Amino acid sequence: MFSKQLVVLVGGRGTRLGEATKITPKPLLEINEGRAFLDYFLENAVRQGFVDILLLAGYLGEQVYERYHGKIIGAARITVLIEPEAMGTGGAFRFAYDHLQPTFMAANGDTLFDINMRAVDHRVHVDATTEGVLALRHVADSSRYGQVSLDAEGGVVRFAEKHVATKPVAGLINGGIYSLRKTAIDRLPEGASSIESDLFPLLAEEGKLGGVVSTGYFLDIGLPDTLQMARRELPERRRKVLFLDRDGVLNIDKGYLYRIEDFEWVEGAISLIRRANDIGRAVIVITNQAGVARGLYTEADVHVLHRYMQECLYENGAFVDAFYYCPYHKDASIDRYWHADHPDRKPNPGMIIKAISDHDLDIDQAVMIGDQLTDVAAAEAAGIMGLLYTGGNLNTLKLDF
Repeated sequence: MFSKQLVVLVGGRGTRLGEATKITPKPLLEINEGRAFLDYFLENAVRQGFVDILLLAGYLGEQVYERYHGKIIGAARITVLIEPEAMGTGGAFRFAYDHLQPTFMAANGDTLFDINMRAVDHRVHVDATTEGVLALRHVADSSRYGQVSLDAEGGVVRFAEKHVATKPVAGLINGGIYSLRKTAIDRLPEGASSIESDLFPLLAEEGKLGGVVSTGYFLDIGLPDTLQMARRELPERRRKVLFLDRDGVLNIDKGYLYRIEDFEWVEGAISLIRRANDIGRAVIVITNQAGVARGLYTEADVHVLHRYMQECLYENGAFVDAFYYCPYHKDASIDRYWHADHPDRKPNPGMIIKAISDHDLDIDQAVMIGDQLTDVAAAEAAGIMGLLYTGGNLNTLKLDF
């Protein structure tokens, strides 16, 4: 099981930002060239496979509605609900109750915590007694946020309130991303409430709140200094990447594989992908699919298999950012797929180059893992390292991450 829905709180006033939020809701503040802070957040969510994104707006909510309601980003459809009055973070979930799925991810729309959200979601689904899981971040000074304490099993046991400190106090904080069961919302009172003070401490006291510590990039724009930091840093951020061949690397190569019932993961493949997800690397699959050109199966069959693979990954707290495939071949039996030497077909680097451009990737330390010399040649032609996989547990490969 895995969650398909992401609920984002975008209703706060942002009073500490002064004039900046007088006419613009905080998550819609411009970072660069017409791109709002929320745009960066949503792009990261969509790459992790959330297809139902619900924005809970309040202050100046009409602007959020006009910009995002009904918009499609990748495979995700966005819905915007506007609270009739300020109800706090807990009241916002109560207001949206009928729109919530049985399990869902949630996040604060004024914070960018670049983590593997699928790993947080996975924790809820593997433990029936857990009703919520927080993504936690270690910071040098937790006094502004309030500190979170974990037990040895990763359960949240205590919250310390935010306070004014005479010197920085390092510790874990709530990173503003969490996975919840809808039944947890039933515990909130009617009317205005706070999920941070009225729900999370209650779940922790009952032993039903977990925490996953992540080290990803963290930035909230609640202060003028951090807003300026976002404007300096976000436009320059590039995600490092791991490229993977498919047949013979991710799945056992059975020759022109396209049926789900024939699919079998290579040992360690899912673990390797999750390891890359957990440290913030993009994971891109690059695969030749000559079976399409030869008429053995269709492009629709390729998409079905890739969707199956992705759902298996979601259920294990992992994900692939994108699949690229080349259906062209010089021995095609279907005319539209004939090409003497298509630039996308490995050993040509076309698919890798497209992926770098499409996802604005940083190719420093990039690596392509394949089981054929053509995979290595494609990587080298694209200017990245190619690694030949010859068998064994894929997750034991020595990689620079």
